[in-house]
Amino acid sequence: MNQNDPIIIVGGGLAGCEAAWQLLNWGHAVTLLEMKPANFSPAHRSSSLAELVCSNSLRSNVIDHAAGLLKEEMRRMNSLIIQAADETSVPAGRALAVDRCAFSQYIEEKLTAFPRLRLIRREVTEIPADGIVILATGPLTSERLSQSISRVTGNSYLYFYDAISPIVEGDSIDYDKVFRASRYDDDSQGDYLNCPMEKEEYEFFWKALIGAQTVPLREFEDPRYFEGCLPIEVIAGRGSSTLLFGPMKPVGIVNPKTGKQPYAVVQLRQENKEATLFNIVGFQTKLTWPEQRRIFRMIPGLENAEFARYGSIHRNTFINSPALLEKTLQLKSDRHIFFAGQISGVEGYIESTAMGLIAGLSASAFHRGTPFLPPPGVTAMGALLNHITHADCRLFQPMNINWGLFPRLPGKVKKRERGEMYALRALDSLTRWKSEISAQN
Repeated sequence: MNQNDPIIIVGGGLAGCEAAWQLLNWGHAVTLLEMKPANFSPAHRSSSLAELVCSNSLRSNVIDHAAGLLKEEMRRMNSLIIQAADETSVPAGRALAVDRCAFSQYIEEKLTAFPRLRLIRREVTEIPADGIVILATGPLTSERLSQSISRVTGNSYLYFYDAISPIVEGDSIDYDKVFRASRYDDDSQGDYLNCPMEKEEYEFFWKALIGAQTVPLREFEDPRYFEGCLPIEVIAGRGSSTLLFGPMKPVGIVNPKTGKQPYAVVQLRQENKEATLFNIVGFQTKLTWPEQRRIFRMIPGLENAEFARYGSIHRNTFINSPALLEKTLQLKSDRHIFFAGQISGVEGYIESTAMGLIAGLSASAFHRGTPFLPPPGVTAMGALLNHITHADCRLFQPMNINWGLFPRLPGKVKKRERGEMYALRALDSLTRWKSEISAQN
């Protein structure tokens, strides 16, 4: 293998951009192939790299939560995506949310500053036959490339459906009816706008929601939803009180106008620095657009809401990674092919990015002819990697990072202390692992 040959990355989303960043910083030449703007998937709208198509939130930013720990690990591994998120963040309580346009712009500018990066904007329909290839085409891989991947893997695809929450324009919100608050936070103004509901309002809303018209599925579509991102109407269909324990949970939120906890609450999260756009948190949906206008305008404060983006549903595609991938993220049948991002069987922005980071480091080692040392299983990155390469391939489903993926802590640990203990163990192990892989270069 010629050491000057570029490593090819197919897909300019979060995982592909992160893999490119890691490789460029390790001195490799990279060819990054991105199909936009010549071709767009059903969910993409922007021609920018690293477009966030769903929420603008990367979830928890505190290390005693699994998602927060994963971010901290990636910060310590020089992650471009986390760097961009920190630089373009908007208020979101203990979560890390970003101005999505500034976020994408930051990433593209950082990558294209490298003279060793060649960015080619065209659709790839066949897996490149020569050289090292990282496939980071995401959950909306184009049909023709999907067929090529299917031929190489020899396996049928698994799939699930992912839904997107609507975004409303800030100046269309009735601020006399909503209030600012973060859950369990009495010391600050609060980063979320909260739309409170009394019992009768909630029951009226629930009945309208379960009777609303949804977008019909096509004949070949068999909906198997990811449990962590269920459409709001699917949750509502499981019982009249289900929403009160999910996206409309009022616990920990007090209306300062009444001094009481509402019966139900809908939270709005700021989408950009200018606070002109707000995401309806947890309201991912497959309702038709007219029904979204009718139903969601029943929410107090949103009676005259203008929608900058409606909720939608799209098909997410992923491979059966435990049957197909080594722990290096290389295809067992062809070690020149790596998989990264959501197509590898993780779920979520940061999880996809983490697999891009690992794929970049792994491909770098393979290119240099040295063995790759995967991250320890006690780290968040290692726990995710273990899931997608060692889960039961007969029952494999995508997974967000969570403490259930980690090896158990030794001895008895109080529940409120577990997050901190997991984090301390992980970060200590990460420090040693980082030194070991650095010594290989």
